[in-house]
Amino acid sequence: MKKYEVMFILRSNLEQEKIQKEVADVKAIFTGNESEVLECKEWGLRELAYEIEHMRKGYYVWMLVNATPKAVSEFDRVVRLDENIIRHIIVVDGE
Repeated sequence: MKKYEVMFILRSNLEQEKIQKEVADVKAIFTGNESEVLECKEWGLRELAYEIEHMRKGYYVWMLVNATPKAVSEFDRVVRLDENIIRHIIVVDGE
């Protein structure tokens, strides 16, 4: 397993309980695939660097995970299908 930094941006118009469900669902992707979430920080509503789908703000979530390749590919697959997640990125942690 490798350490990864995962960041995703949720739509700004989501209610707080829907945001919490989305974060829990992403955590479940990793924990359900023999991986672990080491840290999770919700950065909250922030300005986007550029407009995405006519939105100027998004809800940012950052995670540090210890994950298997299977978990990373499953995360990538699921968030591409989730219309509430407008952007995501996965980077190998260089520690």
